[in-house]
Amino acid sequence: MKKIYLNCLLLVPLFINAQTEIDGIMMSKNNFCFGAVYQYSSWNKYWEGTFKRENLNLGTVSTKSIALMGNYGVSDKLNIIFSLPYVDTHTSAGTMEGKKGLQDISLTVKYMPFEKTIGKATYSLYALGGLSAPVTDYSADYLPLSLGLKSKTASLRIMGDYQRGHFFTTISAAYVKRDNITVDRNSYYTNEMHYTNEVDMPDAISVNLRIGYRSTRLIAEAILDNWVSQSGGFDITTNNMPFPSNTMNALKIGVNTKYTLQKIPGLSLIGGCNFVTEGRNIGQSNTFYGGLFYILNLKKTAQENEK
Repeated sequence: MKKIYLNCLLLVPLFINAQTEIDGIMMSKNNFCFGAVYQYSSWNKYWEGTFKRENLNLGTVSTKSIALMGNYGVSDKLNIIFSLPYVDTHTSAGTMEGKKGLQDISLTVKYMPFEKTIGKATYSLYALGGLSAPVTDYSADYLPLSLGLKSKTASLRIMGDYQRGHFFTTISAAYVKRDNITVDRNSYYTNEMHYTNEVDMPDAISVNLRIGYRSTRLIAEAILDNWVSQSGGFDITTNNMPFPSNTMNALKIGVNTKYTLQKIPGLSLIGGCNFVTEGRNIGQSNTFYGGLFYILNLKKTAQENEK
């Protein structure tokens, strides 16, 4: 196999914006990669439907987060990945107070059923199943400063990877099913009045394209990511706050890098950024992140402890 198995994969929910569990790399058997990623995201313009505007009552909306993550190689073809972020939101103007706390825990199972080398190229196919759920009782009805949307989700992603030498292309598509949520009021208005505290959440489709350079020590990639809400959402009404079931579309471009230290082969540094170029009912955010990860061979560690 010509794949790079000694790698740490990153899973962060959509609105934290860094998503590299969807790359064409697997953690090798019995290896456990763990670490943390710090991220800063901010915007001062947003789309109210398709109309881009500013809001002087908000100023700049910023989100800081630190996520604890891990990836365990059950086998060379099967990985289990988890993530738990702590989020802190803030505005530079107005009277709305930011929120801070734990957001949603995420669990992803990543399986590689097919890998074949033909000539100088390697082709791989992956299937990813994911679940997420809130771990605290935060309020989703406080956008744009809520910690998240508080919806339990399930996702299925199909991914293909092509590598020739050190250069690769990875493309994937996912369907995200979102559970309904409840809000702390007895009625709310979308396109019509709803006399209930239950909110129907629209599902979403995510498409991701990655192109770049991949070696045993360095990965550098350009990323194009498109998130599109499905039927059931609606636009923010003029001069009103966002609502959890709004249609939320985002087209992002970005770069992601990973470097493994030569003197400490188990330690990796990751960093990157992404920018929203087009959207609907979201902020035009700029996001920057960086983190540290370390790989342990649990079987080797257990054998050493037995001696």
